[in-house]
Amino acid sequence: MFARRSAFFGVRLLAHDLALTALAFPVAYLLRARLACALWHLGPIYPMRVYGRFILGVLVLLPIAGWALGVYRHVDPRQRWRVVRGAIVLIPISSTLVLAGLFLFHAEYISRSLVLAFWGVDVVFLVLGRIVLSSGGAWFRNRLDRYRHFLIVGTGGPARELAQYIEQAESLGDRLIGFAYTGAKPPTDLPGGYRLVSVGAVPELLETEPVDEIIFAVTHQELGQLEPVMRRCQEEGLHTRVHLDFLPLNVPHVYLEHLHDVPLLTFANAPDSEPLLFLKRALDVTLAGVLMVPGALLMLVIAALIRLTSPGPIIYRQTRCGIGGRRFTLYKFRSMVRDADERRTELEIHNEAEGPVFKMTNDPRVTAVGRWLRKFSLDELPQLWNILRGDMSFVGPRPPLPEEVARYEVWQRRRLRMRPGLTCLWALEGRSRVKFDRWMELDLAYIDNWSLWLDFKIFLKTIPQVFRGQGAF
Repeated sequence: MFARRSAFFGVRLLAHDLALTALAFPVAYLLRARLACALWHLGPIYPMRVYGRFILGVLVLLPIAGWALGVYRHVDPRQRWRVVRGAIVLIPISSTLVLAGLFLFHAEYISRSLVLAFWGVDVVFLVLGRIVLSSGGAWFRNRLDRYRHFLIVGTGGPARELAQYIEQAESLGDRLIGFAYTGAKPPTDLPGGYRLVSVGAVPELLETEPVDEIIFAVTHQELGQLEPVMRRCQEEGLHTRVHLDFLPLNVPHVYLEHLHDVPLLTFANAPDSEPLLFLKRALDVTLAGVLMVPGALLMLVIAALIRLTSPGPIIYRQTRCGIGGRRFTLYKFRSMVRDADERRTELEIHNEAEGPVFKMTNDPRVTAVGRWLRKFSLDELPQLWNILRGDMSFVGPRPPLPEEVARYEVWQRRRLRMRPGLTCLWALEGRSRVKFDRWMELDLAYIDNWSLWLDFKIFLKTIPQVFRGQGAF
C-alpha cells in the first residue's frame, strides 16, 4: 500500500472516529438515563449539557492519543484486526485522561455508570464502523468498477515484486494491466493474464488504454535510455514513479525534501519524525520533573547511607557517549569503592560479558550498600538530571563508554543514533544478563520499530523487573 494513501486513510479514519464518538455519547446518555433507571433502578444523572466539557475533552484528546499511539499512522485497511484493535485501545485511554483532568478540578458530577456506558457504546460503534469502512469500500469499488490502472516498465525481479504488491492491493483499488519490456525480445516467464508490450509501444498504449500510473522498474543504465518515454508521460500528465533499487538497501525511511528549491533525496535509518521526537522529549522532561519531587527524600536517604558506609564521593561521574557519539557526564550514586576504575584492569580476566563491555557477577569493588542499590536500580536515580538536561531519555539504548564505542563494529554504531535511556528492550530480557550481541540486536530492533506506544510499553514492563531486582549485577 502506498504511504500517501495510508496517510489519507488515517485521516479518514480519524474523521470517522470523531463523528461516531460524538454520536456515541448521546446514545450512551439515553441508555443510562432511561434504560438503566428502568431496569436497575439507578439514580438520576445531571442533564446532558452538563457533560459538555467531558465529551469536548474526549474529542480533543482522541486525535492526540491516537497520533501518539500510532492508531492513525501507517494504516492499512486490509489489516482489519489492527484497525479494530486501535478502537478498543483508544477510547478507554482518551476517556481516562479526560476523567483524570476533570477530577483534578473537582468535577464530582461525572457519573461512572455513564462513562462506562459511553466506553461500551463508543467501542461498539468504532469497531463496527471500522469494519464497514475497511470492507465496504472494496465492495462498492468492485460493483462500480472503480480501479486505478498501473503499467510497469521492466520485467526483472523488482518489476515482478511490485506487481505482487499491486495485486495484493486490488481490494484497495489498484489493478495491474500489464508490463512493458525493454529488451529486444519479450520474456516468456511473466505471470499470465497481463498485457505485454515493448517499451516503444507505450505511447500508443497510453492512447488506447486507460492507464493512470506508470512505474519504471529498470536498472540505472536503462533509466537514462527511457528519457523519451518518461518525457511523454510527463507531457501527458501521467502519474509516474521510479523504482530506486539501485540506491542503498535496507533503509526504512526514504523521502524527498527540499532545501529552498533544491530537491534532496533523504535516507534515514533511525527515527526522524520531529513532532514525535519533540513529544518524546516533552514527556521525558515532564515525567523527570514530576519524579524529582517525591524522589528527593529517597535520594537524601541514599546519599546518607553512602556517606556513612564508604569513604569517597556520593555521586559517581563518568563520561558516556550519547546521541551521535556526543560525550556527556553521566551521574550515578556511587556503588563501588573509591578506586574502582583503577582496579578494573586487574579484574578483566573475570569479565563475564562478551564484546567491549565489562560485567562481573560478584564484583569485589561493589560496596554492601551499592549491591542493594544496583539490585533495584536505585543507583541510577541521579540520571533524572541527565534526562532533564537532554543527555538521556527514559527509554532508549544504554549510554556506552567511549572505549566501548571505539571497539564497536560499524553496524553496532547505529545504536548511537537514538538518545540513550534508562531502560530499553534488553531490560525486559534480563538486564545485565543479556549477552552483548543480543543487546545490540535489541537496541537496533527498538530503533527500527520505535514509537511512543513502544516506549510506553517498555517503561511499564520495566517497573516490575526493577522491583523484583532480577538480572542486575
